[in-house]
Amino acid sequence: MAKQEKKTQVENKPKGNVTYPLGKINFILMAICLLLIIIGFWLMTGSANVGDTFNKDLFESSRVTVGPIIAFLGFVLMAFAIIYRKKDKNPSDQDNE
Repeated sequence: MAKQEKKTQVENKPKGNVTYPLGKINFILMAICLLLIIIGFWLMTGSANVGDTFNKDLFESSRVTVGPIIAFLGFVLMAFAIIYRKKDKNPSDQDNE
C-alpha cells in the first residue's frame, strides 16, 4: 500500500514548462539595489570621536545625508525589483483567457 502512495506522488509532478516567480531581470535589478545599499552604508562609515578631540568629519554631508539617501533608495528600489514583472509580448494570449 505504501508503494502505491509513492507512485501517485510521483505522477502528480507538473510536466512541461515551469515558470518561476522571479526572472533574470528581477535578479539583475536586485543585485543593483544591493550594490546601492552597500554604497550607501559605505558612505556612512568613518572614524568616530577619540578622547577629548572633536572629529569634524562626523557631520560631513556624505555621512549624514547622501549615504542614508542612497541606502534608502536601494531598499525602496529592492521592493520594486522584487515586484517587477516583465510584460508579455503577445497580447492575443491574454484575450483567450
